[in-house]
Amino acid sequence: MAGNGGSGRDDGGPPTGAAARLQKLFEGHRLTPTQRRIAHCMVRRASDAPFLSSVELAELAGVSQPSVTRFAVALGFDGYPALRRHLREVAPAEAARPAAASEANSYQQAVRAEIENLRHLSAALLADPGPIERAAGLLARSRPLPVLGLRAASAQARGFSYFAAKVHPDVRLLDESGSMLTDRIDAAVRAGATALLCFALPRHPREVLDALDQARAAGLTAVTVADSAFAPVAAHCDLLLPAAVGTGLSFDTACAPMLLGRVLLEAMCDVLPEAQARLEEFDVRAAERGLFAE
Repeated sequence: MAGNGGSGRDDGGPPTGAAARLQKLFEGHRLTPTQRRIAHCMVRRASDAPFLSSVELAELAGVSQPSVTRFAVALGFDGYPALRRHLREVAPAEAARPAAASEANSYQQAVRAEIENLRHLSAALLADPGPIERAAGLLARSRPLPVLGLRAASAQARGFSYFAAKVHPDVRLLDESGSMLTDRIDAAVRAGATALLCFALPRHPREVLDALDQARAAGLTAVTVADSAFAPVAAHCDLLLPAAVGTGLSFDTACAPMLLGRVLLEAMCDVLPEAQARLEEFDVRAAERGLFAE
């Protein structure tokens, strides 16, 4: 998991191995959104990044080949060949280009990419569960708990809010933009909220950045589940929890962010003393009402 350096509060642990080396290389550079996309792609493909041609990397990141060249120059290299040469020099001596994947159609490739996203998330949670635990504590203590998600992220925010309301006494879904969003954030602050959970997915609406800035200015601690440590929201939140999205289809897929939200909710249940009692009470009432056809 990765924390955000925006405020210095609640930093998460860094990735390990080849991904950590790459992320360290990118830190401290002001990258454009296109360059952040390339950086994110390289971190995800850390094991074979030293062996990718500029054309291959451009295709994987969904950018132009000249963008890859400009990315390398932005990092201080003469061009992409110099960047790739550097990556090969710092990679373990025994590293070799992974064997080519077996033939698969575009649908299978998209599924396999999501599986890799989940494996990466699993490895991050194993390496350092601290950010999840800190986020769970912050969110569990906030009464009410506002949950923000606009456009592509609205489904993630709504799903989290639905289940969180079963164990948290006051969850407030914020999935409407415009002036109403400002009003609802202000109302949550007046009601005693101390933290806000945000789901932020590509393409990142500017209103999400503005809402996070408003929330932090009002004293809320902003916890954000985003698609990458290089996402535009990184500088606008206090604790960033990254989970990659799939980009192999016409529309992004968000299995890893959804699962990370459920993991975060599970961690909240561990620190909410009344969580189990609330769940049992709901089950009793659901049975009395014949709510489910089971």
